[in-house]
Amino acid sequence: MRTLARTLTVSGSLAAAVALGGLAATPALAATTLSSGHVDVLDAEWDGADLHLHVHDEETDTEYEPADVTLSVPAAAKVANPGYGFLGSGSQVWLLPDTEAEADAAGVLFPGISTEHLTTGVLANNNVTYTLVSATRNGAATEDFSIYAGSGSRWFDSNTATTSFKSRTFAVATHNHANWAFEEAGTYQLTFRVQGTVGGVTESATETFTVVVSS
Repeated sequence: MRTLARTLTVSGSLAAAVALGGLAATPALAATTLSSGHVDVLDAEWDGADLHLHVHDEETDTEYEPADVTLSVPAAAKVANPGYGFLGSGSQVWLLPDTEAEADAAGVLFPGISTEHLTTGVLANNNVTYTLVSATRNGAATEDFSIYAGSGSRWFDSNTATTSFKSRTFAVATHNHANWAFEEAGTYQLTFRVQGTVGGVTESATETFTVVVSS
């Protein structure tokens, strides 16, 4: 269970600059890489004025700005393609599983989608909507990313041939897990938006998350 205590947001660029004796860090490189353990990749918060999206490392209870973190998916994440049509025709996919025991056994991330820090009574209908705005792999639009639950129930799919599976609504104060699947190795840039209504006004936050999938 997540504790209520939260650490201050860690700035990867600042940490890198300090480590280099004050020299500016390369903008494209994040100072922090997360490759295993329970991490809420999409973690929404309302600060009383704005919605925010963070990456929350459950293992250390540390909150990061998405630009300051690289999520690493190692070759150990490769599994046999379970055969769902949206996962393509390749024999293998890189999978971050929806159960912690499987993730721990493989030594990979256990990714979550969280609304735990959104309290009831603030957002209309007590929910927010997460939207996959765009997905690229090695700088080009990709159809190789999806999030699905159970036996192939898609939540998100980067396939540009369809407008389906781009948005999903979650109740506030909940914690959700599903399988994160990548069909090819490469560097992914996944842009997500969280949106909700407060006092009749639509509020949103959009962030891009970097995922490096190793062959």
